[in-house]
Amino acid sequence: MSTDLTGGLNVEREYVLSKAPTTPEMRDAVNMWVWDDTGEIGLPRFAVEAVAPEWETHEIHLSVGFKDGRLLRNWESGPAHPTAGPDGRHTKFGAGPLDFECVEPFRLYLTTYDGTANISTFDRFVKSPVDAEIASLSFNIECETVVPPWVQGTMGKAAADMMSSTVEAAFMGGDRLEQLCRAKGTINVDGIERAFSGGALRVRRQGVRQISGFWGHCWQSTVFPSGRAFGYIAYPPRPTGEPSYNEGYVFMGSGALIPARVVSAPWLTSLAFDGEDVSTVIESDIGTFRIEAQTVMSMPTISQSGLNFPPLLQSIVRYRWDGEEAYGMMERSNLPQNVRMPD
Repeated sequence: MSTDLTGGLNVEREYVLSKAPTTPEMRDAVNMWVWDDTGEIGLPRFAVEAVAPEWETHEIHLSVGFKDGRLLRNWESGPAHPTAGPDGRHTKFGAGPLDFECVEPFRLYLTTYDGTANISTFDRFVKSPVDAEIASLSFNIECETVVPPWVQGTMGKAAADMMSSTVEAAFMGGDRLEQLCRAKGTINVDGIERAFSGGALRVRRQGVRQISGFWGHCWQSTVFPSGRAFGYIAYPPRPTGEPSYNEGYVFMGSGALIPARVVSAPWLTSLAFDGEDVSTVIESDIGTFRIEAQTVMSMPTISQSGLNFPPLLQSIVRYRWDGEEAYGMMERSNLPQNVRMPD
């Protein structure tokens, strides 16, 4: 069975906006997660986000982790880079030291970073989002897609309804897709360079995002060596107890994504760098699957200045599905009263 890595989507969905839209608070964003095949290196989300009307300067969000406990972060704003690619289409997106390029829509992507970052430990980042110690940091990463894109709100009527006009749709932030990739590249910290190969998840989002009142989420995804993959995003029940957004997929290595939903999610209840059991159970029309999982490194974001968001934990995770292992990503948040802080 063949696999259409475009998912039948128009390539224009890949192009970024070249100028500020007229809609206030409209965002254009390129996000990526990267992990290596040994669990030693992880980039639990790095992104460039543009927000209208401030289109000359973009937001940069960068997290890097190592299994030995080192964490690096750079959250700043930087001058926007030109968006035109070699053929004149708007396939580049960058700011300051961070660049993304779509070389071939739904197929091949490059990303580079050349700058500095705050370097610290998990416990110190819990207490302070910005640390005084600075490290030089650079990387060059190539990502090639291996799974069709998942567009949120397309895995069934319940998901489509939830993403049409509810508050959950505002939390998601507009037109959004994500796609799993294989990755390879180099990363250099303070002059020590390491080559790696592994996996990645890329995310493209355009829209107005409103996170006021957000009550939490759980998001997990990876692709295994055989080509099987899974992904989902779920929000806890609404504060009133009513069900909330819950959508995902399984992919059996070829063909199309198979709609799924999580029936047991590892909601965020405490903060730890590694070692948490974050196993999940996903049900679909072709069966119910238990995917065992354990965190290997995590980046916390607690009370970030100017960010109206619950406690957030972004992790690289070791997954096991029917004996097959792979590393992948996970992001979770929850209301402060539901999260136990480290001593």
